[in-house]
Amino acid sequence: MPAFLLEVGTEELPASFLRDAIVQWRSLIPQSLLTNSLTSDTVEVYGTPRRLAVLIQGLPSQQPDREEEVKGPPAQAAFKDGKPTPAAVGFAKKQGVEIEALQIRPTDKGDFVFVNKSIPGRPVADILTELIPQWIFGLEGKRLMRWGDGDVRFSRPIRWLVALLDAEVLPIELVNASKIVKSDRISRGHRVLHPETVTIPQAKDYVTTLHSDYVVVDPQERATTIQEQVKSSAQKLNGYTEIYPDLLEEVTNLVEYPSTVVGRFEAEFLNLPTEVITTVMVSHQRYFPVFKAENSKELLPNFITISNGDPSKADIIAVGNERVIRARLADGQFFYKTDLAKPLESFLPQLEKVTFQEDLGSLRLKVDRIIKIAEQITNQLQLPENQRQNIQRAALLCKADLVTQMVYEFPELQGVMGEKYALASGETAEVARGIFEHYLPRGADDILPETLTGQVVGLADRLDTLVSIFGLGLIPSGSSDPFALRRAANAVINITWSANLPINLADLLEQITADFVATYHKDKSQLITNLREFFLQRIRTLLQEEKQIDYDLVNAVLGENDPEYTERALKDLLDVRDRALYLQQIRRDGTLDTIYETVNRSTRLATQGDLDTQQLEPTTLVRQELFQKPSEAAFYNALVELVPQTQAAQQSRNYQLLVTALSKIAPTVSSFFDGADSVLVMDPDPEIKCNRLNLLGLLRNHARVLADFGAIVKNL
Repeated sequence: MPAFLLEVGTEELPASFLRDAIVQWRSLIPQSLLTNSLTSDTVEVYGTPRRLAVLIQGLPSQQPDREEEVKGPPAQAAFKDGKPTPAAVGFAKKQGVEIEALQIRPTDKGDFVFVNKSIPGRPVADILTELIPQWIFGLEGKRLMRWGDGDVRFSRPIRWLVALLDAEVLPIELVNASKIVKSDRISRGHRVLHPETVTIPQAKDYVTTLHSDYVVVDPQERATTIQEQVKSSAQKLNGYTEIYPDLLEEVTNLVEYPSTVVGRFEAEFLNLPTEVITTVMVSHQRYFPVFKAENSKELLPNFITISNGDPSKADIIAVGNERVIRARLADGQFFYKTDLAKPLESFLPQLEKVTFQEDLGSLRLKVDRIIKIAEQITNQLQLPENQRQNIQRAALLCKADLVTQMVYEFPELQGVMGEKYALASGETAEVARGIFEHYLPRGADDILPETLTGQVVGLADRLDTLVSIFGLGLIPSGSSDPFALRRAANAVINITWSANLPINLADLLEQITADFVATYHKDKSQLITNLREFFLQRIRTLLQEEKQIDYDLVNAVLGENDPEYTERALKDLLDVRDRALYLQQIRRDGTLDTIYETVNRSTRLATQGDLDTQQLEPTTLVRQELFQKPSEAAFYNALVELVPQTQAAQQSRNYQLLVTALSKIAPTVSSFFDGADSVLVMDPDPEIKCNRLNLLGLLRNHARVLADFGAIVKNL
């Protein structure tokens, strides 16, 4: 079965585009083949800075033949008195069949003419020739460019094209105004190690042919080679290096034939904070730092970088890299000494000159808002005075390092330098750590703050951003979220869950919104509505995606357009988490099945009554003198016994108490519905009917302490 190779040769592609293009082709090309009824054994996508390629093996030589039904004109327009009209003749001619092949069939809109056509499969070469331009120019990316005089857009100019079906060159032309790139079997080797052209004899030889000319087209192979070489180089230095995933991915997509280069710098630079040195190396120079040992924060005066040049010239390459790193570290050393010359608090006035957001004023104003929100949180948590002081101090200083020279030059060090400068200024370890931690988590996979100071200041910072940006009407929509408000809301929820902080988010949003509206004269009603809906969406998403809770169980604890559950979730984030996790647990162990039918049936019928969802006590709502069957009395007595269990579950959030009690009452309720002395709930007597519906409504209300069982899907 044929193999097909497509290689798009370009000028050096950005690492980010190459990464995204490989991902896109891995999805786009198999789907495109499927749409065209083509199968394959494997679809391998390759890429280096100078090329993007796909090798498809096990293709058929042509599409399979297929039958196709084509609908034509209405029967009354196609035939008159049993004879074909011009409409029928034209349709038959267009479809390439005789009149006799036309069939009349009934449809919802009357009788129509149809024809069944046998369509022979097209040669795979013809189909691929049509698909190739779609694959190339169907790629999406940032800052696609035009070159020459044409309108063709790609990440970088396309310089050559290889298109082989086995050993045959497929004729493809990419036209860009006066420039035409024609397909061939001629590729390019490594720019330095093999600058000559490379002839690829047939598609299946692509990987080995390029490898012999110092081009490793498989990104995974390059990544594995880089990891092995970096670890080996570190061991030769009697050190250890961490393989940072983002750095590994980037350097993998910057080289075609990786080799390591080991350099060194003056030991005097090791007096700088480790984070400064590693930031310079990793984020700015794409170097791997070398530590003294695994899990050690002490560095050796060495670095390892990945070269795309001639390995025999490693020493010369190292000299150039050393010159660059030396200059960067010297800058860092100057910034560090300059910043340390004055206490961290002295930087606060400079925050007045830095704009947080055009309509919201300076960073100094934001700090004032953070201080106030942090105080509101500490009041809710009823913290002791010493803890309050630490939180207020950390809130005051949390943004001060943003105007230091070090953070101005290396923004990635915000918070990191704040902690170090705070300690150097005599602040307590708790305050200093809080300054660093209030930025956590910095991304989806980052750690969460561990100190209460960091947690409270981090919550205050994000809540201020959310209320302020929402207050300006800048609400995230679709994939657009320039202020990372979804990430901020997720952090508020995750920090609260992780630290088990008993905060009342609903009250906090009310307080913060009221303060914002008073200052900026905005509409409070719509603002608070938008914020509440936004947080509920984030809670729902986190429960489903991070906590792996089934969607219907999430609906059951959040309610579907149920104000009671909405308010409850926002007032107690810990409770909504615990209830969702517990429901998932009892679904897995089968306990949910033992109470589901009873509670769900009662919940459905209870909607026929007028009992509110708050009542739990049967003694004032159920009239025993109206009982006609022993099952009613048994149901009533069981509800009386259920009350203290439900109240205990509410107070302790130990919902096992409630579920155990519901399991115990289930047989009694089943007898009420279906036993020997079962009753007709919808009795003709309105008083008896109301009394029985109240029994069911009370059971529903007890179950609602855990969840809305009406939202739970059986045997999901």
